[in-house]
Amino acid sequence: MYPLLDTINLPSQLRKLDQKKLPQFARELRNFLIESVAKTGGHLSSNLGTVELTIALHYVFNTPYDQLVWDVGHQTYAHKILTGRRNGMSKLRMQGGIAGFPRRDESEYDAFGTAHSSTSISAALGMAVAARLNGSDRRAIAVIGDGAMSAGMAFEALNNAGVMDANLLVILNDNDMSISRPVGALNNYLAKLMSGRFYATARRAGEKVLGVVPPMLELAKRAEEHVKGMVTPGTLFEEFGFNYIGPIDGHDLDVLITTLNNIKFLDGPQFLHIVTRKGAGYKVAEEDPILYHGVGKFDPQKGIVANLNTKPAYTQVFGEWLCDMAAQDSRLVGITPAMREGSGLVRFSQEYPERYFDVGIAEQHAVTFAAGAACDGLKPVVAIYSTFLQRAYDQLIHDVAIQNLPVVFAIDRAGLVGADGPTHAGSFDLSYLRCIPNMTVMAPADENECRQMLYTAFQLDTPSAVRYPRGTGPGVQVQKEMQALPIGRGEIRRQGEKIALLAFGSMLAPCLEAAEALNATVVNMRFIKPLDDDLVASLAGSHDLLVTVEENTVIGGAGSAVMESLNSQRIDVRVLQLGLPDVFIDQGDHAQMIADCGLDKNGIVQSVQSIFFE
Repeated sequence: MYPLLDTINLPSQLRKLDQKKLPQFARELRNFLIESVAKTGGHLSSNLGTVELTIALHYVFNTPYDQLVWDVGHQTYAHKILTGRRNGMSKLRMQGGIAGFPRRDESEYDAFGTAHSSTSISAALGMAVAARLNGSDRRAIAVIGDGAMSAGMAFEALNNAGVMDANLLVILNDNDMSISRPVGALNNYLAKLMSGRFYATARRAGEKVLGVVPPMLELAKRAEEHVKGMVTPGTLFEEFGFNYIGPIDGHDLDVLITTLNNIKFLDGPQFLHIVTRKGAGYKVAEEDPILYHGVGKFDPQKGIVANLNTKPAYTQVFGEWLCDMAAQDSRLVGITPAMREGSGLVRFSQEYPERYFDVGIAEQHAVTFAAGAACDGLKPVVAIYSTFLQRAYDQLIHDVAIQNLPVVFAIDRAGLVGADGPTHAGSFDLSYLRCIPNMTVMAPADENECRQMLYTAFQLDTPSAVRYPRGTGPGVQVQKEMQALPIGRGEIRRQGEKIALLAFGSMLAPCLEAAEALNATVVNMRFIKPLDDDLVASLAGSHDLLVTVEENTVIGGAGSAVMESLNSQRIDVRVLQLGLPDVFIDQGDHAQMIADCGLDKNGIVQSVQSIFFE
């Protein structure tokens, strides 16, 4: 079925292949990718765009001795296939299977674990410096997308790398034509020329000769920059201290291999700019790369079929609330760090374009930008994943909370996230939010409560957060009318005896199920901060056991807040804290992951029975 692909399992075998056969190999690899991802789901557009680059890198460099660091890592499926994990693609992103991102414990070819953006240059620079100090000739290569280049960390690393005596290659994979000019024969020719040893030798010789006459050397450098600047956008990277090469066609294997072979022999920091197409080689993905960015299972011949699920996801509930709230209050602005689709802001961006701000992959900037807007009378809503808000923790504290500014954080993907695994899980937000003064923290138990909590948060003149899980809820009808909830007040949802289950957010549904078997009282706590101290005290006075249940790490989470409340009120009662364990939980089916953590109906019942009826 795949005459060439079937014969190659490792880069060492790929390097023995005649270069003339590589285009056919690329076609086979791309077709296998499409067929494989169609069966498992996963990231597709980004991986189709890096097929030729992946082949060229492993063909030219001596991997795994030479180290490849992939930024974000959602474009590494071809890399995994070429490094002995082709058979593992059938269990991609499944429990016990290979991850959707690079992981050091999965393969020696995964030089650095990545899943969040803009870390590659820093990591590769560290490896390049280590190689120099160890007297090694190994090369360090960072592959970073144009979107990830918008983050400050990438530029911090560039700034540092430019003054380091380290052999670092940064490859900018520009797949949005964001900073590149049209790629053609002239650009490819110039890239080959500027990456060649003759050009590098001539450049060093010129610097040596002109170095005795500093004004002439400066004039020569500026002349070179201006000449390059007329045909390439590389002046910025040259100012950082890199030798800029490109842009070149990232789908032309001959150009890629020739250029990389030349760069391999150059010393110091090198910057190669390539231009690719997301979804390349698969027409429907090329036409709509966003739709095919992250996909479920689909028929490769028919493409993705519209989801007929009528139950709204929490993300949709947020997006509709945002538009409705914006219609009522002109002060509302929506802010996202490059997650318009994922966070549900598409409709808002279309209906209120002047009040919609996508700041790029720059979570720190997003939060401080929101703080600045709040200082001047606006009411910012920052739509962000729980795992990405971690990256802006300093800004959350210093720029928002200390100044007590009215910024609403709509925190999506709270709790476990299934196939994306530990890097994307929102396991810690209750712990890292509730310890911050001035913060109000809420967790909805269903879709309608999510809408009402968002409205409640927006009415505050202080920082607030509403955290909700990925996917759909229990299916509660969402009321169009918005009404603020009483701050710091929970509600009893079922009256029982002896045992009280204190449910936070998504855990209400399994608690209600478990309560039938335990004849337990069930409380929808709603607020993590401020906690309903009066309700906690009342429950402690009428029950023998309090059980806190949360989809957050049990360490420092909502259960800890209950324990602190009891301690401050000097109440002595048995408490069982259930939540995520103190480990990074691997990828898998969300329902199975919840069960494995003992947070489904059966797990809750068994945990309670093991200590209460012992």
